[in-house]
Amino acid sequence: MGPRVRGETDWGKSGAMTAGKHDTEDTADFGFRRVHPAAKPGLVRDVFESVAARYDLMNDLMSGGIHRLWKQEFIDRLAPRAGETILDVAGGTGDIAAGIVARRGIEGSVIVCDLTQAMLEAGRDRMIDGGVLHGIEWVRGDAEHLPIKSSSVDAYTIAFGLRNVTHIDAALAEARRVLKPGGRFFCLEFSRVDQKILARLYDLFSFQVLPRLGQLVAGDRDSYQYLVESIRRFPPQDELVRRMAEAGLERPRFRNLSGGIAAIHSAWRL
Repeated sequence: MGPRVRGETDWGKSGAMTAGKHDTEDTADFGFRRVHPAAKPGLVRDVFESVAARYDLMNDLMSGGIHRLWKQEFIDRLAPRAGETILDVAGGTGDIAAGIVARRGIEGSVIVCDLTQAMLEAGRDRMIDGGVLHGIEWVRGDAEHLPIKSSSVDAYTIAFGLRNVTHIDAALAEARRVLKPGGRFFCLEFSRVDQKILARLYDLFSFQVLPRLGQLVAGDRDSYQYLVESIRRFPPQDELVRRMAEAGLERPRFRNLSGGIAAIHSAWRL
């Protein structure tokens, strides 16, 4: 059967991990729609349950394979070291975990945490097929309420997942909580393009091509429409830096990739 996904039989109700103090807010972004905050985790989970089987293929088609170069740059900047415990939140199908293992071998632990069962299963099966049987733990959990002990990980990574959480500030605070003193935070996310002509072309491709591609390849136009809209609702680079600092992450900074189509944000827990 391979490694078990922790929490796969004992999770409970949709959105349960995000209930609590944040539910007093009126609405949350779900793409261009506004929904009740308690409803968003279930809606996001439905999106990724739908696209999990074709997620990696769609990433290649949507980016022309460039997402692989972005992820390589991301792992280069992380520079994982032997013996470290690294938490990869919204780890999905395991791209970042696979890159970490390839870089340093299994000398250390990678915990892949994701809200969506189907994504975790796709990642776990992919690793097994690739002969990676050790060094990775698969955990089902919410970025805003991580099932991880405080001050227990050396590095926190999240790639193309922060824009899908209900409350970004709560997720950033959780990142700081689980990091050890001296631990490092890294976020790879779609961001704001800094060139006008490129921005126009990118908008045209995003709104006219990607949903149609999602319908053709994955049989799901609506999910890819949401993913495009979620990119546009995500805060720009400087705002995310400010919010990282407000969450207690120190020395926050960012590096644009491909003219700002994506960006790597990083910081420390000191």
